[in-house]
Amino acid sequence: MKRTLVLAAALFAGTILSSFSADARALRWARSQDATTLDPHSGNTGPNHVLAHNFYEPLVIRGFDGKLVGALATSWRVLPNDPTIWEFKLRPGVKFHNGAVMTADDVVFSMQRAMKPAADMKSLLVSVDTVTKVDDLTVQLKTKGPNALLVNNLTNLFIMNKAWAEANNAADPQNLTQKVENGATLAAMGTGPYSLVSRQPDVSTVMRAFPDYWDKANIKNDFTEIVYRPIKENATRIAALLSGEIDFVQDLPPQDIQRLQTTDGITVNAGPENRSIFFGMNVGIPELRGSDVKGKNPFADVRVRQAINTAINREAIQRVTMRGQSTPQGTIATPFINGYTKEIDTWPKPDVAAAKKLLSDAGYPNGFSVTLHCTNDRYVNDEGICQAVVSMLGQIGIKATLVAQSLRVHFPAIQRGEFDFYLLGWGIPTFDSHYVFNDLYRTKTPSAGTWNGTGYSNAALDAKIDGLNSEVDIAKRNASIADIWKEIQANNVYAPVHMQFIAYATRKGFSIPVDVENTPKMRFVTNSGS
Repeated sequence: MKRTLVLAAALFAGTILSSFSADARALRWARSQDATTLDPHSGNTGPNHVLAHNFYEPLVIRGFDGKLVGALATSWRVLPNDPTIWEFKLRPGVKFHNGAVMTADDVVFSMQRAMKPAADMKSLLVSVDTVTKVDDLTVQLKTKGPNALLVNNLTNLFIMNKAWAEANNAADPQNLTQKVENGATLAAMGTGPYSLVSRQPDVSTVMRAFPDYWDKANIKNDFTEIVYRPIKENATRIAALLSGEIDFVQDLPPQDIQRLQTTDGITVNAGPENRSIFFGMNVGIPELRGSDVKGKNPFADVRVRQAINTAINREAIQRVTMRGQSTPQGTIATPFINGYTKEIDTWPKPDVAAAKKLLSDAGYPNGFSVTLHCTNDRYVNDEGICQAVVSMLGQIGIKATLVAQSLRVHFPAIQRGEFDFYLLGWGIPTFDSHYVFNDLYRTKTPSAGTWNGTGYSNAALDAKIDGLNSEVDIAKRNASIADIWKEIQANNVYAPVHMQFIAYATRKGFSIPVDVENTPKMRFVTNSGS
């Protein structure tokens, strides 16, 4: 679809929009999936953050290299007389897209909004007790105990315009699990480098350079407009790039990398992402909903979980399914994060006989049936990974029926605990193990364990995880992290597969390096202007 046709079809606030101006420099950007909402506090997922970083900004941000720099905050510190208070000095003169000047009131409102029950971002602020305005350009976050790493949790905590949100039915975050919309679902009011022009979910999102952006002088590209288009089918997405209809493809299928690397006028950048791909097993329900085993749950037996880990041939998935674009893993931690060690990143050698014996010892000599839920539009070759694992499990007698579906259906169902066996990927924006522990292993509560679809619960482990928030002695904290990893690795409630690699393809005139979080922020992108 040509740009003019996309715009002609796009409706925003009931008004048909005009097409691009003749002198517009547009970046036409495609990936395999869309954001589930524009509400910046509702969905803690990569696709949502990708779009939000154009419209909104956090206090601190990570560049393409993962390094932390100031965004809406110019400086931050822990108060010397009170280690439970973080103080942030705000950047003066920053404007929202409606012309309003950002103040501490907007920051306090946004942080408090992100802590509300419907907000999926609340787990990042679980240690925060209060958020207080000191003056128009100073905000203090008081934690429930000393938290030396709080600033690492704020890179995707976006600041909204308080007055706009209150006037547009967006004072509370959208509840995605209940599919309730609000005024921020299809609209945005932030301070980011681009303002929203139009939004058609699963069709296109059009944004335009904000002329009063506070850091405009340091932007090294000349994009006046960006068109973001979700194109689910790999072949269609690559064809659009080759035809010149698209300038930047974010989700490059591994099978197309070599061909595009030798295509004139196309640049391919690739590298590892700070994200692990794994399978979750529901250990917390008395009987699996999609199994022929009645009256008990096979996944509740650690030997069954060990059998699944032993049946998965990670090297084969790396070689065949991923075309080399992954690193096999035995843990949900990447080398990018604090707490990762080679000792925890081990996995059993694939062994059909050993896996069958584990199943037999657990009382399932003939295996059992189960439903495997998988995304088909989120991770690199996600459905292909699931198909490979279905085949591998079949060799040990586990008959997995694959249900592949969109992330829009898949993710809320995980959070509601509706799956027996499922695929998930986990990026770690804090670059710290606590983010893995708190969201994936901790007992599910309104503010923690928000992505723990396994039903796993361990009160003693919860206490250790919570204790990481207040431990200021880094050596002691890291020792506790190592102890937690040792315990959860033995439980095998997840079956890690790999750290995925990502590849970006761009047409001549654009330079977009791989972002380790796969959240390319357009304010950091450069282009040749050709």
